[in-house]
Amino acid sequence: MRIVCPFCGERELGEFTYLGDAKPQRPAPVAGEDAVYEYVYLRDNIAGSMSEHWYHGGGCRAWLKVTRNTLTHEISAVAPAAGAGAAKVGA
Repeated sequence: MRIVCPFCGERELGEFTYLGDAKPQRPAPVAGEDAVYEYVYLRDNIAGSMSEHWYHGGGCRAWLKVTRNTLTHEISAVAPAAGAGAAKVGA
């Protein structure tokens, strides 16, 4: 599997670290134990297109948001994650 980093271009999988599902949102500090438990431990095991966080540790060290089909590993989109240097794209 190869990932096209928006900063470095196409790179092999070994340069990246999978960080998990990009959709769960951290609950507010006053949300309570049940919301925190659900955020930390309960995740869907999606078969199909999924938005994930990946870290490009072997390259630009940017956090990326990758849309990948978990059945075929086909990647349909790669974008900088929020706060990951999105201003560098196209610079």
